[in-house]
Amino acid sequence: MAETAAALRTVAHNVRAARTRAGLSLEELSRRAQVSKGALVALEKAQGNPNLATLVRLADTLGISVSALMQGPAEGRVRVVAADAVAPLWTGERGSEARLMLTTSGPAPVEVWRWRLEPDEEYLSQPHQAGVVETVSVISGRMTLVVDGTEHAAKPDRPPRSTATPRTPTAAWAPKPAA
Repeated sequence: MAETAAALRTVAHNVRAARTRAGLSLEELSRRAQVSKGALVALEKAQGNPNLATLVRLADTLGISVSALMQGPAEGRVRVVAADAVAPLWTGERGSEARLMLTTSGPAPVEVWRWRLEPDEEYLSQPHQAGVVETVSVISGRMTLVVDGTEHAAKPDRPPRSTATPRTPTAAWAPKPAA
């Protein structure tokens, strides 16, 4: 519980700081990100429980990565993190989960996510900013990645690469049990 509260305080601080840097009022950020003003007020007070879609919309509107919203003070040059030590940002009804494992800062930030998708579960992604490139590697089993209505089969030996446009969902992920 203490880790969750600390993470929420970090997100609250980072949203408020990014909003201030961008010169946006709560009302304007709310309108642009399509997040209610009440949810923003609560978030900036480190209250509530923002979901992944809300964080993505806020990050995109503020012109920063989701990981920048979640990143605390620098920890030094080396950081070793066990996968289980990173709290999931999304969990599915069947036990699937998404964890943000690594992030870099700068003009071209990189995020490394660890996804575990259970059979017959899917995640419908929100659109990304223009120019975002997403690379997916399947470690075991197989998955169907749907981009702009086109299906791409993904298995451990052939990861698809996707360039998303801002008007279309990036991906609908639905793993298929190994045959």
